[in-house]
Amino acid sequence: MTLSNLPTWDLTDFYQNTQDPLIQKDLSLLKSKVTHFVDVYAGQLTSGQAILSAIKDYEAIEDLMAKLMSYAFLNSTTQLKEAEPQQFLQHIQEQLTNLATPLVFFNLELSKLDEAILSQGYKEVPALARYQSWLTNVRLYRDHQLSEDQERLMMEKALTGRSAWNRLYDETLAGIQFDWHGDKIGISEIVDKLSDKDAKIREEAAKSMSVGLTSQLPIFTIVTNVLAKDKEIDDRWRHYPHAVASRNLANQVEDEVVDALATAVKGAYKNLTHRYYALKAKWLGLDRIEYWDRNAPLPSADDRAIAWDEAKKTVYDAYHCFSPELAEVGQRFFDNAWIDVPAKPGKRSGAFAHPTTPSVHPYLMLNYQGKLRDVMTLAHELGHGVHQVLAASQGPLLADTPLTLAETASVFGEMLTFRSLLENCSTNDQRRNLMASKVEDMLNTVVRQIAFFDFEKRVHAMRRQKELTSDDLGDIWMETQREALGDAVHLDESIRPYWSYISHFIHAPFYVYAYAFGDCLVNSLYAVYQQGHPKFAEKYLDLLRAGGSKRYPDLLAPFGLDAKDPAFWNQGLSMISGMIDELERL
Repeated sequence: MTLSNLPTWDLTDFYQNTQDPLIQKDLSLLKSKVTHFVDVYAGQLTSGQAILSAIKDYEAIEDLMAKLMSYAFLNSTTQLKEAEPQQFLQHIQEQLTNLATPLVFFNLELSKLDEAILSQGYKEVPALARYQSWLTNVRLYRDHQLSEDQERLMMEKALTGRSAWNRLYDETLAGIQFDWHGDKIGISEIVDKLSDKDAKIREEAAKSMSVGLTSQLPIFTIVTNVLAKDKEIDDRWRHYPHAVASRNLANQVEDEVVDALATAVKGAYKNLTHRYYALKAKWLGLDRIEYWDRNAPLPSADDRAIAWDEAKKTVYDAYHCFSPELAEVGQRFFDNAWIDVPAKPGKRSGAFAHPTTPSVHPYLMLNYQGKLRDVMTLAHELGHGVHQVLAASQGPLLADTPLTLAETASVFGEMLTFRSLLENCSTNDQRRNLMASKVEDMLNTVVRQIAFFDFEKRVHAMRRQKELTSDDLGDIWMETQREALGDAVHLDESIRPYWSYISHFIHAPFYVYAYAFGDCLVNSLYAVYQQGHPKFAEKYLDLLRAGGSKRYPDLLAPFGLDAKDPAFWNQGLSMISGMIDELERL
């Protein structure tokens, strides 16, 4: 079976192409809206009615900006080697920055408002209460904001600062051509070969990947140093107490909750990854496995390529069994050209779901290559997409979900798909192979991401003392990987540059702990579901519909869960260890 004719997305729901006259028309409309907004509201946020009116006008501006930016970003994502899409993206970024800069006053004035004005506003203008959570979140930053002129400068300089370095990183990574048996392939294709059934192919791919990344390591090292220093400067000026503080504030999660998560996961390394990889080495008839064997299918695993139609049906059926409404929303992505599926040169690696803006709809990007892991990635990203569709009714300002809950629907979608597949296993061998694959995915989501989190913390701490060399970064990478994986995994020196292809380090510092947060949260949530919690599916859909209108403690309360309770994280981790227990019995 081949994986040809895989669907690609159609971005004409935004614009016909980058030359569409509607783009310039929308930019002109935005300019007039921004001018009007500044003229009417600057210094005038003195009553509940004025605040509500400003928020509604601001929402319309945000929606149109997101439409333009989403189109430019998505259009560039599958064409990283082409100059025109990248130039268009840069053009839109520059135009929107120019338009957004005069709006800086709005968040600053909202942050400085006397609490009495807001309290009175909520009483006199009931409709303002709809935005109370958004206003609360805006005001969280009051101690970390600069003057208006400084904020405007920071926004404009980002174009030639962080954004420019991100672009350099993306285009450099996408441009690497990895040698493969006389051919040249991209990052997604070479990473896929690390989970091939043939051990020789995995090793060759790992070595080729090392050579390719090393060829650009000086650039990746400079980018990492510049962005880490840029963050340190920003944190210092904004009075953040530590490098992770700004991410925690954006995620609306307390420092101690994140610390408890990381501590719980690191404390479970021995019982999770160390134990599992020792078990896998035994299955493979080895004393220990190589780093590139971590995701290798077991010898008896079915390594056939899974057709796209089968993958869609598998995920749809799993969603439908849980909730027909959930499945119906997911089906929209299949019925419309909302997913870009194939892996191809010049396309960004990995996978994502982009919410775009409520007036359009989300898009999913995959690099589908027919593996079981790719089916689970589809289940994951479709969960994001469904979440984004359901939350869209909250509007541009309230639809976005903080990272503490952003991975909930995605990981829950994976769990539904896994459980559905597990129920259809007819032999112990099939059950073991499927469970092993799921355990590896969970370890990659929890342990691997906390190891990444640890890597980032050490890098940012060291960068405050000195500029890091490629060897420094390689040393930290090897140390954190060794701690996480244990003695059953041999860390060949060729993996030293592998830190450089983890794009989250560049695009979103400290994002990675959200994956572990989400996986442990979903494990606890799924346990509640298995226990027959009344009206679970209805409450779950309500959680998704809430988007960012409520904080995570309020959304988890109907399920009797409390992430501030240390036992919460252990409960999530116990599901993984329990599956390893079963694998040992099998």
